[in-house]
Amino acid sequence: NKGVVSRVLPVEDMPFMADGTPIDVVLSPMGVPSRMNLGQLFEIHIGMAARILGYKVATPSFNGIPDEVISEELAKAGIDHNGRIQLFDGLTGEPFNEKTSVGVMHMIKLHHMVEDKIHARSTGPYTMVTQQPLGGKAQNGGQRFGEMEVWALEAYGASSILQEMLTIKSDDVYGRAKAYESIIKNEPIQGPKLPEGFNVLVKELQGLGLKVDLLDNGEARDADRVIEKTSREIEKSQDDRLIYAKHNVHMNDDDNDLIDLSDEEIEESLDAQGITIKEGDNDENIDLGEEF
Repeated sequence: NKGVVSRVLPVEDMPFMADGTPIDVVLSPMGVPSRMNLGQLFEIHIGMAARILGYKVATPSFNGIPDEVISEELAKAGIDHNGRIQLFDGLTGEPFNEKTSVGVMHMIKLHHMVEDKIHARSTGPYTMVTQQPLGGKAQNGGQRFGEMEVWALEAYGASSILQEMLTIKSDDVYGRAKAYESIIKNEPIQGPKLPEGFNVLVKELQGLGLKVDLLDNGEARDADRVIEKTSREIEKSQDDRLIYAKHNVHMNDDDNDLIDLSDEEIEESLDAQGITIKEGDNDENIDLGEEF
């Protein structure tokens, strides 16, 4: 069982037992039915009995103490057979409406701090097979947008954001290249193309002996040809972008400012997009606004 510390209170505000002993930690009961980790309940019951009776318990993980023995030990300690005790509110001193399961158990600090986990990226490395961003902070990966996050956007009706998340922000290689181009040219971003994950799906189906056809305006098209055409468009788009490299890049913005970039900065920028510079590219200043 694991949890997050949601509130830290002074000891005088914590709930306390009838003899005045304050409770150290209060756990939410909602953590039990969903994960079905009942071992913590057995541990606090036998732990409470052992504390009162003055002995220590050593029990194997998968061959534990029978329920009958736990009930007997609780009875010897003078505790109800269900292990529940009346607690009192630390602020008002009044008893709670219901009795509470109270006992002794081991708790170990799990050292995960939020400040060590914060992470963000713009562009970065992609997986070879699906062309989706890598995962994890260590690999400069992207944020995983899982099934439940997709359901949330579907329920909210945010179809455009959902389409972006599943295409140009993920594995639509041609679409994300064209989106980058549109941003530089200050033009509207065009609609997405086929995501690479779809190509992987088609290949897996072909591996099972199934031929896949796509419908375009009611007309069947061979999936392989569509994938090949998209691949050629991606290569052409990358070839077109290779000519923009070297010292001064003229940005087509409102101020028409010249921004000086070193060779290293340009190569790093292109590497982040998965682009390499061809030999023989010229060193002239290039107006991205006119020629991109």
